[in-house]
Order: sequence, then C-alpha cells, then structure tokens
Amino acid sequence: MIIARTTTQDRMLKSAEYFMAGFFGLEWTNNVTLELIIEEQGFNNSLAGYFQCNNSNTAVNQGGTNASIIWENIYLQDATKRLQALSPSLEFNVADIYNMQSLCPYETVAFGYSAFCDLFTYEEWQGFEYSIDLYFGGESYFQSPTGRAVGIAYVQEILARLQNHVLTTTGTQANLTLDNNPRTFPLNQTLYFDFSHDTNIAAILTAFGLTQFAPVLPSSGPPPPDRSLMISHLQPFAARLDIEIITAPHPVSANRTASTSNPYTEGPATTYIHFIINQRTLPLGASFTACGDRTDGWCELQTFFQVQNTSLAEAQYEYSCNG
Repeated sequence: MIIARTTTQDRMLKSAEYFMAGFFGLEWTNNVTLELIIEEQGFNNSLAGYFQCNNSNTAVNQGGTNASIIWENIYLQDATKRLQALSPSLEFNVADIYNMQSLCPYETVAFGYSAFCDLFTYEEWQGFEYSIDLYFGGESYFQSPTGRAVGIAYVQEILARLQNHVLTTTGTQANLTLDNNPRTFPLNQTLYFDFSHDTNIAAILTAFGLTQFAPVLPSSGPPPPDRSLMISHLQPFAARLDIEIITAPHPVSANRTASTSNPYTEGPATTYIHFIINQRTLPLGASFTACGDRTDGWCELQTFFQVQNTSLAEAQYEYSCNG
C-alpha cells in the first residue's frame, strides 16, 4: 500500500481518483491510500503553495497579467475591428474578444467543439498562445517575484525523499505535521504520486532553478520562435512532471546515441536523475552547467544535490511571500 497525495479541492481530488483508477484499476484503493492536504488559506500545502505565500495573491504578482494585457491589445486589434463589424449593434473591446478566444479551448475540452475557434486566424491563435506564455512567465516562472517561493516547499519534499529523511524544519509552506511523519510522508516507495495545479508545477520548475525558462519575453512581441517557455508544451490544461531516478552499473556516456554499441564508461555504479515534462526530457544541463552537456538530459544525482543546496536561499521565501 502506497501513499499518494492530492488536495481537498474538488477537481484535484477527482483528478487523483480517476488517475489512480486508470493506473491501478477500479480496485485502486487496495493499492493506494489517498492523502488529502487541505487547500485553504491558513493551511500549509506544498501542492498549492500560493495559499501561504501572501504576495502571490496581490498586486505584487500581477506582472504576468499586465504583460498579457499589453500583448492582447496588440495582436487582437484586427480581430476586434473584424468582429465589431459583424455585430454593429454590440460594442466590443479587446477584453471581450480575448474572452471569446478563451472560450474556444474551454468549450473544446468540455464539449468537443466550439464555434468560437473559427472566428480567429492562425496568426491570432499564435498570439493567444503567446499571451498565455506571458501570463505564466510573470505569474509563476522567473519573471514572478514569488515564483520560486510558491514552488520551494515541493522542492524540499523531493530532496528529502531522495535523501531518505523526513522534514524537521522548513521555513516554507511545507506541511510539517505531515512531512515529519513517515506514515504520511513515506520514504520507502518506488512510486510517488502527487497531484497539483498547473501554476504550481510551473512554480516548482522555477524553484528547482530551471533557468532555461528564465529569458524575459517581450510584452510587445513578436513572440520569440525559439523560446523555451511555451506553455502549450509545458502546462497545456493538464501536465505531468516525472522525476526518474536511474542507477546504472557503470557511468553512462554523456554523448551516447542510437549507434553507440557500449553506453558505459569505466567506473563504479552511478545514479542519475531525469526530469520529464509531458513525455519530453527536460535537459538539466541546459540550466545547470555542473550536470554537463548530456544527450540524454540526465544529471548525476550527487551533482544535482549540490546544485540544489542553494535552492532554499534563492527562493527567499519569507521576503518573497511576506516582504
């Protein structure tokens, strides 16, 4: 029997239950105890880190919204005029048109189709995608003054699991009542399941220090075509972050390819960490030079621990959330 964690928010609970049923079958409760962490103001919760990070819910953290609005007023000018001409008895502004555009993905997910989708051109959909990138960049990633702080408690939990200890002190929004008890924060599982929000996953990647997503996106556009921060790839409605621990009998070559006959180099057994977002490798070397330029994107686990030694200090939790 393993412990899986989610929050008390209805959609988070249902997501966890449905995933467990798909993974283990309808009798999943024979394999899993689902731990519900209260998602409300006043309760520490690493899976909804913004609740105990006050500044993340105030004007201090509105940069993403502001940047997105600037861009919306640029890329939706033609659409606003076009749709206004089709409805002369109504008065539309850019915010109305953006809301119409937003209905397309929501209705498509809910109903399988939305008539709003055909109202916009391909270029306007590219603009919409970029508006989401700007929002997440300023709300949860590196342009957010609270991004690292919102995600840092989960980073603490991951590092504690990997180093085989419970948390005894945090200085963050980690729930010490749960995380200090091996019954509610087990250390001996081969599989861990945690269910969180898309913005929280973004904050977790930021708290880990994945600076490949740090370049500033211009709010006036145009969208950089080679940007790493593309939310349609990272958090498209739902997202899945996998963290794999891989132990090899010898060090694995950093530049192995499909044609490599022997993937190993000389040396003792070596353990690596591998980040995967939506079935795509997140190359750790792109953010941490100490991990090296590996074709597989892995990082030696001990090196990763060294890199993460400063993650709590860099999050500046108290100042970021309450300063």
